[in-house]
Amino acid sequence: MASPVALPTSAQAVSILSKINLPGKIAVGASVCVLIGFAYWFLFHAGLTSKIQAAQRQQLELKSKLTAAQLAQTSYIADREDLALRQQRSREFNKVLPTDKQQASFLSALQLALNAAGVDLKSFAPAEELKQPFYVKDPMRLEIVGRYHQVVKFIHEVGRLDRIINIENIELSDPRMVGDEMVLRGRCLATAFHALPSVSPAGAPQK
Repeated sequence: MASPVALPTSAQAVSILSKINLPGKIAVGASVCVLIGFAYWFLFHAGLTSKIQAAQRQQLELKSKLTAAQLAQTSYIADREDLALRQQRSREFNKVLPTDKQQASFLSALQLALNAAGVDLKSFAPAEELKQPFYVKDPMRLEIVGRYHQVVKFIHEVGRLDRIINIENIELSDPRMVGDEMVLRGRCLATAFHALPSVSPAGAPQK
């Protein structure tokens, strides 16, 4: 049985190193430095490098997510503005051409024009509605009393309303003097309109 190999003690190692010449000592020292450097690189630098690479990958992922979020936000803002614009156009179009008859608002609009012109409304009578390809006519017979220039102003005021209302078949009769001015009785047909389903602004009637 082979006897165990005895390791040199520190004193023996010093004695061995003292016997090595200067170039050998330099070579041994360089070897030790290389081993220490390799151990440092392996234990610290390699682990730090992997952490840096992982952080860089995470940073790229976050930048990609941020870019996607910014694009989504830009698209959302554009869609929201487009929706607001469409809603505004829809509200404006509904003022001009409502989606239903809205007879009460029709009368209210006429009354505003009558008050502005100083004309008295004596009677009104809705007539039968008339369907057209893109809209429906809602006529109403009116009987009014006023001076000639007031009747003309009434027609002008109707033309200024947001809603499309036409004044047709105007008849003036029964002239009588009130003070220094002539008062007339007028009969006319006031026609409003409302849209059919799926009507577009291009199909709206003109004043």
